[in-house]
Order: sequence, then structure tokens, then C-alpha cells
Amino acid sequence: MAVVLVGGTAFRVWQVARIIDTTPADAIVVLGAAQYAGTPSSVFEARLDQAHKLYEQGVAPVIVTVGGKQDGDRYTEAASGKSFLIDEGVPADAIIAVEEGSDTLLSVEAVSREMERQGMRSAVLVSDPWHSLRTRTMARDAGLEAWTAPTRQGPAVITRESQLNGIARETGALLWYQLTHFSVDFAYTAGQ
Repeated sequence: MAVVLVGGTAFRVWQVARIIDTTPADAIVVLGAAQYAGTPSSVFEARLDQAHKLYEQGVAPVIVTVGGKQDGDRYTEAASGKSFLIDEGVPADAIIAVEEGSDTLLSVEAVSREMERQGMRSAVLVSDPWHSLRTRTMARDAGLEAWTAPTRQGPAVITRESQLNGIARETGALLWYQLTHFSVDFAYTAGQ
């Protein structure tokens, strides 16, 4: 039974990772990742580039960046993401920075509260492919109508090893979340 549960979950992680749903929404939500002195890591930059493409395609009129900061950081993930997108030509008034969240669950819950406050209900979630199912599950649990359009570039997808690590990590994290509804984010091992 355990093999079927883990194998079935891994298959769903892989399956949802392959879906890019560009159905129009109220907002494009970019899940944060590491930033260094205000400069997004390569993982985060790949996510921001995908959100920018979706915005240019007219998928949503607003991009929401999300993520707090680690001890010692001067910038939040959300603020560095917003700054990056402005530098790429996205109008500042089309970006909402939700500067909360130290893991996926806390970030999704913060986004859900902010979107509700602003009268928005639907979101296209942008993260790494393997992160899509868990992020979508959490967003729906938080009351959002949510679907995913993950990045297809960057360290999370560059090698078979990074892909297998991502699927394994997300399978464990999703199973943990479904059993407990608590936060868990395993260390990210793709290149920074």
C-alpha cells in the first residue's frame, strides 16, 4: 500500500508538472526563492521570467510576488522579485509584493489573504514544475481558484538529476502536507 501511495503521488507530481495552464486569471502568483542582496537567484529568476511572459501574453493584469526574508537579509524575496520585474519592463502598479512567508504554505496563505483583501479570487501559480501540485493544492485549500504554469528553464529542470530530486522532494512534501496540513519545505538542491 505504501509503495502504491508514494508511487501514485510521484506520478501525479510528474503529471501536473507537465501542465502549463494559461487560462486567464485575476493574478499571476510567483512563488519566491532565494535572493542575494536584492538579486534573484537563478531559480527565482526563471520563475520571474515565466511570470513576465505570462503577463505579456495577457494571462492576468497583475503579478503577485511573494516571500519574506531570511535572518540577515536586507531584502525580501517579494521585493527583489518586484524590482526585477520592474527592471524587465513590467509597470510597478501591475505588481503586488506580498513580503511574507518563509515556506510554501505560509507564502500561499499570505497571498490568499492579500488577494481576498483586493477582491481577487483566481491565480495562475508560477514555480518550478515539480512544485506545482503541492502549490496548487495549498492554494486551493486556502480558498483560491488556482492552476499552474511552471517555468521550463533554470536549475530545477536543467538535468535529469535535478528533475528526479525535485520529484522525490515534492512527493515527500506533498504527502506530509496532505497528512498534517503543516508546513514543510525540504532543502533545495538545484543550483542557485
